[in-house]
Amino acid sequence: MKISARNTIPGTITAIAKGPSTATVKIDVGNGLTVTSTITADAAADLGLKEGDTVTAIIKASDVLIGK
Repeated sequence: MKISARNTIPGTITAIAKGPSTATVKIDVGNGLTVTSTITADAAADLGLKEGDTVTAIIKASDVLIGK
């Protein structure tokens, strides 16, 4: 699969919280860091995601916001 996004981070799924319409997926990307993604429940099912899976977090954003 080719994609246009250049920000890709490999990791391992550590937790999946499934709701009626969305799933929150936590990915351990190393060095004590976790990336959390909220995707549709259908997408999670189609991908067959489960804890322990090796996946890639693909980040495509035009803005990065910082708050304090």
